[in-house]
Formats: sequence, C-alpha cells, structure tokens
Amino acid sequence: MLYLKALHIIFIVTWFAGMFYIPRLFIYNTEATDKTPEVRAALQAQFTLMMKRLWYGITWPSAILTLIFGPWLLIEMGWWQLIFEPSFRWLLLKLIFVIALYAYHFSLHVIFKQQCAGVFRFTSQQLRVWNEVATIFLIAIVMLVVVKQEMSLVWALIGLAVLMALLMSAIRLYKYWRKQ
Repeated sequence: MLYLKALHIIFIVTWFAGMFYIPRLFIYNTEATDKTPEVRAALQAQFTLMMKRLWYGITWPSAILTLIFGPWLLIEMGWWQLIFEPSFRWLLLKLIFVIALYAYHFSLHVIFKQQCAGVFRFTSQQLRVWNEVATIFLIAIVMLVVVKQEMSLVWALIGLAVLMALLMSAIRLYKYWRKQ
C-alpha cells in the first residue's frame, strides 16, 4: 500500500513539474516571435523541441500514471465506498479539483499543439496568468489532502481568492517592472 501511495505521489510531482514548466516554454516561444527572422527560427525550433520532450516524455506519462495509481489507491484503501460520507467530503472535493486539473492539462495540450504548428493565439502576458493556474490547483489539492475535514470551506475559498489576487498582482508588477 505504501509503495502504491509513493508511486502516486511521485507521478503527481512529475506531472506538476511538467505543468509548471510547459507554460514557461510557451511564453518564451511566444516572445521569440518578436525577434529577427533568423533568431526567431532558431529559438522557436529549440523551444518546440524542448516542449515536445517535456510534454511527451514527462508530463503526459506522469498524468497517465497519476490517473492509474490514484484510482488504484482509492480502491485499495476502500475510500471509493466512503466518498459520499460527510467525513470524506474532502476527498470528493479533491477529486473535483483533480478533474478540473485534467481539464487544465488538456487546455495546455491545445496550446502546445497550436504552438508546435506555429499558431500563437495568446500573448506572453496571458500565458503568464495561465501559468499560475497549476499553482492554485496544487495548493487547493494539497490543503484538502493534508487538512481534510478540519478545513473550513469558507476560509479555504477566501484563502484561494486571496492567493489568486496576490498572484495576479505579482504578474502585473512583473509586467510593470519589465517595461521599466
């Protein structure tokens, strides 16, 4: 059981690593469009190679293995039978966040495919904001798993709202600082 839990955590960590880094590569690839044609071509070829290696070599396999080990763990621990019990509401909420996290993963895949095809639909500023979504998911999911039923839903939502406001402020400050 502990090996199963360890594998699940390992693949969650590597999956998040990929989701934290791929938007950075999207940002760099987008900003390369402002360079001279020869520099742009070289940079975008390198960023596309890096994105493909990260996405197909680490991020997708980790997402799939997380999806295998997570339900396996739910079944082995018997939690799937308790998921609608009041004391396991944290688990139900966590699973809702995980489903939303997979939706986020698929949105990154769409951007990945677009950028590999040379289509840049988002500005680097928009991608910086989208980059922070994984951080919000990580904090929400870890807090639910660690704190469980001790967490007040109201305070958790207030905390996430404050975190989002801080992240958006930091992104705006960074944009202002870059312009200076």
